[in-house]
Amino acid sequence: MRLVLLTALGVGGATIFGAVMGFFFKKISHRFSDIVLAFAAGVMLAAAVLGLILPAFDYAGRFGLLIVIAGIFAGALCLVLVDRLVPHLHKLAGGAEEEHHGNERLSKVLLFVMAIAIHNLPEGIAAGVGFGSGNTSDALMIALGIALQNIPEGMVIIGPMLAAGIPPRKTFLYASLTGVIEVVGTFIGYFAVSLATAVLPFALAFAGGTMLYVVSDEMIPETHAHGGEKGATFALLVGFCLMLAMDVLLG
Repeated sequence: MRLVLLTALGVGGATIFGAVMGFFFKKISHRFSDIVLAFAAGVMLAAAVLGLILPAFDYAGRFGLLIVIAGIFAGALCLVLVDRLVPHLHKLAGGAEEEHHGNERLSKVLLFVMAIAIHNLPEGIAAGVGFGSGNTSDALMIALGIALQNIPEGMVIIGPMLAAGIPPRKTFLYASLTGVIEVVGTFIGYFAVSLATAVLPFALAFAGGTMLYVVSDEMIPETHAHGGEKGATFALLVGFCLMLAMDVLLG
């Protein structure tokens, strides 16, 4: 339990650490940001497959393939549903913005923070589910992948809020809240799986599906929107291979 607590704080704290760095690097070039984010995408991709989806087969039994596939799609569809129902501001390729339902009643800053929070909750749940499986090495690999992704995420949300006139103290508070949500998600995933081990294979695949969705729907399009596609692609491969090497060496 202590390890879960420390990991939850580490995963959420990575966002806060990134936010602190964001104050020092307020104007990060798109090329640098894309490379860092693509590296994190590769890490998350490997963590989703090696740490969540493949281990799900070890617990799935007779209908393992169907359970894992159902879990992956359920995770992705859950994020699609949340994406549609929760008011937020969604960044599009090229820096444009797309407003969703009810946005006129909320400030753009709040919507932007909510967009980050929407995807931080399932990431936290994924980390918690990993620990609920009892496989500590896989769980730590998942948590590391999420934490590495949270650092550049925390960095890139600072600039827009400061540019919008939000005071630095409130900017840091908003960024920190997105990390706190991830801590909450970690405990939700851990206790949910611990209380119902029968759903473990589905839960692992579900968490893996949410991570795959975030990588494909959010991270990769963003890293390919500013002309640095080749660098971003190789950065993703480096991140993926790094996690692959860790899995082989630690396994």
